[in-house]
This record gives sequence, structure tokens and C-alpha cells, in this order.
Amino acid sequence: MAIQEIRLFGDPVLVTPASPVVDFDKELRTLVSDLMDTMLDAPGAGLAAPQIGVPLRVFTWCVDEEVGHLVNPTLTLSQELQDGEEGCLSFPEIRYETPRAMRAVAQGFNMYGEPITVDGSEFLARALQHETDHLDGIVFIDRLSKADRKVAMKEIRDAQWFTAALDQGITPTIKVSPHGLFGKSL
Repeated sequence: MAIQEIRLFGDPVLVTPASPVVDFDKELRTLVSDLMDTMLDAPGAGLAAPQIGVPLRVFTWCVDEEVGHLVNPTLTLSQELQDGEEGCLSFPEIRYETPRAMRAVAQGFNMYGEPITVDGSEFLARALQHETDHLDGIVFIDRLSKADRKVAMKEIRDAQWFTAALDQGITPTIKVSPHGLFGKSL
């Protein structure tokens, strides 16, 4: 449908929990289409509705050439952990080793309101967790250790896209994740 502007770190919509979808209508199908077009154009492995300024619990993903979307997801995570480099379209060129569960089972709905389950491991599990975090107002740097987050914030403050946002009066909101970090403290 249409490629949308991706909101960058500092935009309050990125740290605000999204609302559940209640109407599975044409507007929702347009939103899913816009998310997919924007994600593929970026290109990215996933994109959540808050990243384009829509505070609803919807995201898309593209992992290993498999594309999909999920509405109102809930996750069940394995105890086994993985470390891997992670980035985010809302943090251009910023990448850090980020702890995640090795496997994630996401349950939710498609854009027509039909229940679906997505069972992912490794990179797909990482994408499902990352995008669900966006729906909870959590950004990936919230998952970093305190020391790594400090380094990441310096890199962000030095980034051209961030200083441009500050010039526009956008100030970042930084919070600590209320979600479990699999025994890794902040």
C-alpha cells in the first residue's frame, strides 16, 4: 500500500505500550500492508506498528525469506538462551549483542482475526521477541547490560540521526525493561 516513515529512538510512541487490536477490518489490513511494505523497503527483519506511529499490537517479520504478520501476540519462551547481534530500524546503524531466548512460540491472530501460532528458533525467535518488545514499549537497548547500554547510549548520542532529532526537540525516554532478562541483570 504505502511506505511509511519509521520513527526513531526518542519518539515517545516507541516507549509506550501499544493497545490491543479490537477491529479486524479494512483499516487493519491496510496497516499490515503498510508495515510489510515499509519493512521490506527498509529492509528489515521485522517492524512493529508503533515504529510507524500506530500504537496497536501488530507486527510483521521477514526472516529467511519467510514473511508474516501477527496481531495481539503473546509469547512463550524457552529457558535456553542465545546471544547474537541485534539492531533495530528505529536505531539506524546501531547493533549490539543482545540476550534472547533460543526459541519463542508466538500466538495471536492474522489480519482477518483467525488464530495463528508461529514457532521460531534462533533468528526467527529473536525477531518475534524484538517485535513483541516494541508492542510493550521496550526497545532492544533495554535488554543490554548496564555497561553495554551506557556504551550504546554514547554511540546513539553521537549519531547524526539522533542529533537531528534533538534539533527538532525530540528527547529520548529511557526506561528499564519490566520483563525478565533471563538472569542477566541490567
